[in-house]
Amino acid sequence: MPHTLTENEAYALGIEAYVYAYPLVLMEATRRVATNVAAPQGALIRAPMNQFAHAPRYPDASFKDVVRPNADTLYSNVWYDVGEEPLVFTLPDTAGRYYVFPLMDMWTDVFATLGARTTGTDRTEFVLVGPRWQGSTPPGVRVVTSPTDQGWIVNRIQTNGASDYATVHPLQAQLQAVPLSRYGQPYDAPAGTVDPALDMSIPPVDAVAQMPPAEFFGLFTELMRRNPPHAADYPTLFRLERLGLKPGVKFVLADAPAAVQTALARAAKDALPYLLQTGARIRPMRNGWNTPFLPIGTFGTDYVMRALTAFAGLGALPAREAIYPRATHEADGTPLTGASRYALHFDQAELPPADAFWSLTMYGADQFFVDNPIHRYTIGDRDPLAYNADGSLDIYIQHDAPANQTNWLPAPAGNFSMNLRLYLPRAEALDGRWVA
Repeated sequence: MPHTLTENEAYALGIEAYVYAYPLVLMEATRRVATNVAAPQGALIRAPMNQFAHAPRYPDASFKDVVRPNADTLYSNVWYDVGEEPLVFTLPDTAGRYYVFPLMDMWTDVFATLGARTTGTDRTEFVLVGPRWQGSTPPGVRVVTSPTDQGWIVNRIQTNGASDYATVHPLQAQLQAVPLSRYGQPYDAPAGTVDPALDMSIPPVDAVAQMPPAEFFGLFTELMRRNPPHAADYPTLFRLERLGLKPGVKFVLADAPAAVQTALARAAKDALPYLLQTGARIRPMRNGWNTPFLPIGTFGTDYVMRALTAFAGLGALPAREAIYPRATHEADGTPLTGASRYALHFDQAELPPADAFWSLTMYGADQFFVDNPIHRYTIGDRDPLAYNADGSLDIYIQHDAPANQTNWLPAPAGNFSMNLRLYLPRAEALDGRWVA
């Protein structure tokens, strides 16, 4: 006879299930908000499915759709659905300007990147097809297969401050997504469908944290119907079957055994705190910074890292495109706070090694930008920084303005965290020889 789970056994499996499911559920919550519009809205970076939303400027403190945004590039987002028909994408000639066009499946794995590092900066086209697609595609056009019917693309084009917007906007306008059946023909994208019942005021990361267990696990199994798990996931899937969680099979928590109902209710409440505690233990920290390297963006079976990345940086690029050293505490473990004053010092030979560019970005306790008097959320090598006589650099991180504001990154009054971003990091940044 099959073994009947005890509540403690079901609880342990429930934690495992929540961690495994979290990125998929968060992606869906984010997709719903980001596509719940009738037409593209650039300022909010929202658009109907299969249509681009082009950000006309950097995000500001009002942007809450995705945690830890950057103020280095202008985004062009598209949430795609290629379950029924492929899409043909056109990418512009950026004349050598850095950009990256990452394709992310609904499990948050970046399965392909186009752009400066991989395909170059010339104009290019490719066809994105779904996992079950059978049919012909235009001759001579590259074909990329999405592992899931749906997914997300967050194109990033290097933007060197507000004065550079006018150069980047025409490049954004050349990005196109057209159904395969309309390739080579005039095409006007249809209006999107708006669900007035969807609460657009709650950041998706908070919406998922507030989901009742029945909704979370039920949505998880439904999403797997069109977004199949990866081939390496079977050992975990077999384990989750013991809870009644099967890909594409409707799960009703109220119909589960009493021990499973109680255990999953506990697991849904405890999983995120467990995840964050685990992350604090497994992320290497040096000088107060932790730097996740591989497998960011290509997670394999590292489901904890996948969930942590979704929580703290949904849409993160693979390490060879960018790395994101993060600081939340001083080297002695004291939380960073605007009540203190800090100086981040780089010797001339230890400046962040990036072949594209680097930046330092400030976030409040909620992982979003915090408004400040000079509306500066990031600072980096494209800014007119004041270097010391020996070529070293000091960046001043504090709430009150210093005497010299040129190198000032404003901090909120309370706790905060920061991300360094190194775009096209050099080998010494990828292998750990360089640290912040």
